Amino acid sequence: MLTACTLQFSIYTFKNPVQTKSFSTLNPPHQTLLPQSLSLSLSLSLTHRIQEIKMLSAKATCNSHGQDSSYFLGWEEYEKNPYHQHKNPNGIIQMGLAENQLSFDLLESWLKNNPDSAGFKPDNHSLFKELALFQDYHGLPAFKNALADFMSEIRSNKVTFDPNNLVLTAGATSANETLMFCLANPGEAFLLPTPYYPGFDRDLKWRTGAEIVPIHCSSSNGFRITESALEDAYQQAQKQNLKVKGVLVTNPSNPLGTSLSLHELELLVNFVSSKNIHLISDEIYSGTVFSSPGFISIMEVLKNKGLMNTEVWKRVHIVYSLSKDLGLPGFRVGAIYSNDDLVVSAATKMSSFGLISSQTQYLLSEMLSDKKFTRTYLSENRKRLKQRHEMMEKALQKAGIRCLKGNAGLFSWVDMRHLMSSQTFEGEMELWKKIVYEVGLNISPGSSCHCSEPGWFRVCFANMSKETLLLAMQRLNYFVDSMAKKDNRSGRRQPLNGNPRRSKSLPKWVFSLSFTSTKRNGVTMGR
Repeated sequence: MLTACTLQFSIYTFKNPVQTKSFSTLNPPHQTLLPQSLSLSLSLSLTHRIQEIKMLSAKATCNSHGQDSSYFLGWEEYEKNPYHQHKNPNGIIQMGLAENQLSFDLLESWLKNNPDSAGFKPDNHSLFKELALFQDYHGLPAFKNALADFMSEIRSNKVTFDPNNLVLTAGATSANETLMFCLANPGEAFLLPTPYYPGFDRDLKWRTGAEIVPIHCSSSNGFRITESALEDAYQQAQKQNLKVKGVLVTNPSNPLGTSLSLHELELLVNFVSSKNIHLISDEIYSGTVFSSPGFISIMEVLKNKGLMNTEVWKRVHIVYSLSKDLGLPGFRVGAIYSNDDLVVSAATKMSSFGLISSQTQYLLSEMLSDKKFTRTYLSENRKRLKQRHEMMEKALQKAGIRCLKGNAGLFSWVDMRHLMSSQTFEGEMELWKKIVYEVGLNISPGSSCHCSEPGWFRVCFANMSKETLLLAMQRLNYFVDSMAKKDNRSGRRQPLNGNPRRSKSLPKWVFSLSFTSTKRNGVTMGR
């Protein structure tokens, strides 16, 4: 008779999240005897599955995609039981999706007022055939010009972009992977500040073979990048015999919701210059900065430091997309901007594998060329993001939950350490499962973002209606209250000094943390 521990595959189930186990990790005396019929069935099924796997490539069957990360697993749970105001009012509310739905009415209004553009019929002449046949991977010149101008407008026209240096890609995911293919060989590394977007493990590593070495940032200074953290990460890569090809940052940061300071940007430029490596600045959230300090593009720093047309100038690259600023992730519009002709040439050839449809390019070239519309949209979108951000943070504060002070993005970086049973990553996962299953909210745990401190969560606020957000906050408030009552009945001491719910009168958090941040305790962070 087979035992469960003899099966060489893992089963991850959320039906009983507290008792989730992997068959391949069970050891005596915890072996579970299976019925003979079930054992035979599993054995035959496993043999068949192994034969199927052998027919595929190593890339197709490897587990480096990161789909088993809690970031993606939370999405799976939401899809099984999605909240709907009428059809499923007790379902899970999706707060793990960084999507901007706050200004969709502005886009729809433009489409209504410009039917010729939406119908591909300028001057009553149909462009359908011309657009349907167009397949030049360099992209439509009109769209590249409009996109370059829009990128400059977001940056208050402090810098300009040459359309000839733009490479169009099917979203920022494709742009980042293409840059990895251009800049790094398999086994070479890029340094990334933590916490970082969970999808980078997939985007940067899965198909390219590149490696990520974390730059560990701390809550003690608001997770800001420091010179010592940069150097430590570089030395760590050296110890692992990894050649460092560059640094990749998101500005504004996902998941922190903060824009990089001038000091950090200058620090990065000096660092990559001294190490003779590349710098990729993913500026996909550049148009979402809704309060001070404002957004500073890496191109503005290079210009002000007089580094144009230098070697460093050629080793700095920007990734951009319309997925967040315009709220159009389904259109799959991304871009690489580089001042290195070789990178532009190589990336353009690679873009053959992820082109933007010519119909999409035409429609957006018309929209982005309408300067009155883009000015109105950017201003109104920022105002709405600020209002929604303040709404959620006030509700969190009412529940005794603090956030990192943010000024950008579609999410807040939320501190829930005082709600954990233990200051460990196990405690974080325990709390996360309660929030998913008991509260009915899908949020992203910090460990999925490779945060080096347990207890932080990314909570999105722009992908839902105002009413749904208020309901989500009511659920969370009730959960915190119920936990406090249980603690009072059991005489359990609060992890934070005093009652966190009494902190409502405090000013916005300035990082006077109530207890020392815990270390990783040797835990290897997975996806």
